[in-house]
Amino acid sequence: MSETPDMSWLDVYRRSDALEGHCLCRAVTIRVSGDHVGAVGICHCSLCQRWNGTVWGAFEAAPDAVEITGDVARYASTHFSERAFCPRCGSQLWLRDTDDPHARYELMPGLFDGAAAFPLISEIYTDRAPAYAPLTGDHRRKTRAEYETKNRHIAGDLP
Repeated sequence: MSETPDMSWLDVYRRSDALEGHCLCRAVTIRVSGDHVGAVGICHCSLCQRWNGTVWGAFEAAPDAVEITGDVARYASTHFSERAFCPRCGSQLWLRDTDDPHARYELMPGLFDGAAAFPLISEIYTDRAPAYAPLTGDHRRKTRAEYETKNRHIAGDLP
C-alpha cells in the first residue's frame, strides 16, 4: 500500500470499526479501534519476499488506533523503517516508518479474522513478483520503476 503522493483514492476503504488480532502463539495481541483502511496492498520487492518468503500484504492503520499488548521484537530493515514480529512464535506483525511519529502501521491481515474479507486494492513491484505468485483481479499495479519514481525505497532494492 505505502504510496505517498495522493492517497485520497483510499478514502472509499476507510473504516473506524474495531478489529482484534493476535500472533500464532497469542503472546501478542493487536487491537485496531479507529481509522484504518479495510483493504490490502501487496508488495513483491526483494526485502518483502525475503521477510515473508513469498507475497507480502498489509492494511494500514493510524497510530492512535492501534493498541499492542505483549512483547514485540523489532528489526530495522531500512534506515527509515522497522519490521516487527513476535519473539516467541515469529509471526510477522507490522512494517512501519520509524522517522515519523505519525507514521501509519502496515499490519499483517492474517492476524485479524475480520480482515479476511478485505479486498486487494494495490500491488507494487509487480515486475519482481515470483512466477509462483501471480495475482489477478482489478487493482492498482506498479512496477519497481513506477513505484520508486514517487516513493521512498532502498536504492536498487536487493538482488
